[in-house]
Amino acid sequence: GIDVGSTTVKVAVLNQNHEILYSSYERHHTKQAQCVLTLLDTMTQMFPQFNQGNVSLYMTGSGANTLAPRLGAKFVQEVNAVATAVEKLHPRAMSVIELGGQDAKVIIFKEKENGEKRTLTYMNDKCASGTGATIDKCMLKVGMDPSQLSAIKYNPEKLHHVAAKCGVFAETDIVNLIKSSIPKEDILCSLADAIVNQNLSVLTRGNTLRDEIILLGGPNTYLPFLVSCWKHRIQEIWKERGFNDLLEGNIDEKVYVPQNSLYYAALGSCYFGMGGVQGEAYKGTEELKAFILGGRKEELKNIAGEPLVANVVELEDFRSQYAIPKFTPIEPKAGETIRGYLGVDGGSTSTKCALIGENGELLLKVYTLSKGNPFEDFKILISKINEHFAKYDAHLEVAGFGVTGYAANIFEKVFNADVNVIETVAHMKSSQGFFGEVDVICDIGGQDIKVLFLKQEE
Repeated sequence: GIDVGSTTVKVAVLNQNHEILYSSYERHHTKQAQCVLTLLDTMTQMFPQFNQGNVSLYMTGSGANTLAPRLGAKFVQEVNAVATAVEKLHPRAMSVIELGGQDAKVIIFKEKENGEKRTLTYMNDKCASGTGATIDKCMLKVGMDPSQLSAIKYNPEKLHHVAAKCGVFAETDIVNLIKSSIPKEDILCSLADAIVNQNLSVLTRGNTLRDEIILLGGPNTYLPFLVSCWKHRIQEIWKERGFNDLLEGNIDEKVYVPQNSLYYAALGSCYFGMGGVQGEAYKGTEELKAFILGGRKEELKNIAGEPLVANVVELEDFRSQYAIPKFTPIEPKAGETIRGYLGVDGGSTSTKCALIGENGELLLKVYTLSKGNPFEDFKILISKINEHFAKYDAHLEVAGFGVTGYAANIFEKVFNADVNVIETVAHMKSSQGFFGEVDVICDIGGQDIKVLFLKQEE
């Protein structure tokens, strides 16, 4: 069974006794086909059955439809694969929550009057909000060492608002928390809480999840504080809805991450085949190799539009027409004192600093990608400015200091800024200062986009 997901490829090899002979979990870094090929080469070396054609392949996941026919594999819809694995391994399970790289699934089993189970499945596959991809991005912004994640304890008393309906909004809220110097552990717990509440309120479609509740997928497997959050919020819902019988007993036996939680879709694909759905004979990897070498480019050509430029000359014309004008920083004389005004923009992903002369001219600009700590960013920029003037043996006298951006409030308080200007006003003032009458200003930032329409009052 091969699960070709949006961010990872998972493989499970079973024998006829349902024993796992081999399993692997690999990030494919957008190269799904190459990752599958590498894993198949590994399995071919490990198991002689692959060379003897005595193997059936079953594939699931977002990337399986394209690859399965090239390998002689049977495609299995991923919700069916996960549900099949859970029913096989956890016959008492009534609910499943899987967080994948780009989607989230909730599976609810309801018993019919005849004792059989009816399966309700709900899937968020149109947006990556609340999935592994969003969590990965947010952890990068927070700057948390992965080795420290297992030590984080979920604390519902130290939560901050994080948007859950949109991954971009979640990142924006997290940037605000970082700029406000909220502890990393509290930020990640707040993210976990937002994800859990969003899925429990939306994906369950009003149904109450009953035990056993199986937690699957990479985020649930690797983030213990996320699992603790699930347990806390699920118990809250049981209490609110009067399911007092569910509150009895050990919650760790009612809501848990099972062994091999990463491989349930791959395992379910195997069980699907073992249940009697006959697949094709494994064809080997030649067609897959041909697809990797040239087939993908040919497929893309059929759906791609016209090129933006026809030749190198057009490309160079475009570049010269829209090139950013070259900036030359001030070169003061030795011993000279330069008087100017300092502006700092504490943005979501970077921090910028501009030094303006007394006549409004731009003297110096410095930039740094955010290190996750606004104070460190500010120190880096000031050091760059000091180094520039020290190089010429000159001095800088700051006549005024203004701040804007996500970190503006903390910069104002800590560094005693003269003014704290909202970003839209800062854009307007600078644009008018350099270009006079301006009609439209468009700013694409790290976490937001702003378009300003300016009209001259009569």
